Amino acid sequence: MKQSKQQYIFGIIIIGVLYFVFGFVTWLNGTLIPFLKLACQLNDFLAYFVTFAFYISYFIMALPSSSILEKIGFKNGIAAGLFTMAIGSALFIPAAYMRSYILFLIGLFVLGSGLALMQTAVNPYVTILGPIESAAKRISIMGICNKIAGILAPLILATFVLSGTEEITREIGMSISPDRINSLLDTMALRLVNPYIAMTIVLLLLGFLIRFTHLPDIDKKEEKDKKSEKSIWHYPYMWMGVIALFFYVGVEVIAGDTVIQYGKSLGIGIESAKYYTSLTLIAMVIGYFIGVALIPKVISQQHALIGCAVTGIICVICALSVSSEVQFQFPFIDITSFRPITMVIPYTVFFITLLGLANALVWPIIWPLALDGLEQHTKKASALLIMAIAGGAILPLLYGRLADMTNTQQAYWIAIPCYIVILFFSVYGYKIGKKNI
Repeated sequence: MKQSKQQYIFGIIIIGVLYFVFGFVTWLNGTLIPFLKLACQLNDFLAYFVTFAFYISYFIMALPSSSILEKIGFKNGIAAGLFTMAIGSALFIPAAYMRSYILFLIGLFVLGSGLALMQTAVNPYVTILGPIESAAKRISIMGICNKIAGILAPLILATFVLSGTEEITREIGMSISPDRINSLLDTMALRLVNPYIAMTIVLLLLGFLIRFTHLPDIDKKEEKDKKSEKSIWHYPYMWMGVIALFFYVGVEVIAGDTVIQYGKSLGIGIESAKYYTSLTLIAMVIGYFIGVALIPKVISQQHALIGCAVTGIICVICALSVSSEVQFQFPFIDITSFRPITMVIPYTVFFITLLGLANALVWPIIWPLALDGLEQHTKKASALLIMAIAGGAILPLLYGRLADMTNTQQAYWIAIPCYIVILFFSVYGYKIGKKNI
């Protein structure tokens, strides 16, 4: 595909913005969970339906997204995804006025559905925007955009909605008037209105921008390669990849989206706890850069994945073993105000944030190992791998249930079998049946 340097740079910028949107919307959940837990008076199990409603949409929409893109094309698919996300974001406005948890969950499902459509449409553009030889470089840039958004998102939303929640919690605890409690919670819920009005407007503007902007079309020539007689069921290593990805996304969401609520449950003030998800994402960015620097020159993909799984197991064991009362202070820069602050971090919380480092390379390594040698089954396998994102819907719910039954610290035991599954895939699962291809 021939294109000018100007077109190439413009395309990179547009897709980079979209990856930023992916990260921003996805990692808002870490702030929404403690906020809605208080505003809607939920237990831990019910609060983690935030992640369920959001991530289950990937499972439901993965295959339909492929059919939609076949009919309307990739560029229109990106625009449709943004418009769908705008609808989901707009639903937060009446949900806040009514303080309706069900409507919040519907909004999250619609947001996730738009993201599923966008992810299915955008990913091919990263490859076709330039020479195939430099595709890895472009993917790296997109990943950085995604993670930077993930660092900023919980901080920005927390600035608008979480300040002063300790005072509200104390007043609710002391109040004997149901009307006063409802008044406080109604006022608190309305804090979501302005941020989600702004996000709805931005998503609509981006949708119109994509709709009326020239982006290169994906080559739709049919492949003439010799078709394999094998069905997709003859590739057990691919199915092992789907299972590993299911558990990976689950443990990634647990690490990022539970840590703020975890800190609060240990008595840490929201002024410190609101930064914990961002710390997890910073650890992921560090891990991402380490992978770019070392793979494959210093370490192979398989050995890097083994290292990720082992690191994850060690971090979880440390988080479970250390006393929740042992804390340290950590200097940090508030990205929203650029002022220096000092966070209070229990060591157990610190080890949970380090799971970002363990998780960073798992997604980009599982995909190529699971898709290797699939030939004409690649598209179908990709849809199955996208459906595995449902792990982010199921496993945080189980964490919430365990937290209600035991406590928020011991509930992290659920992460250990997740990393064991990833370890199995990295040692053996990625090659099951591959010698028969």
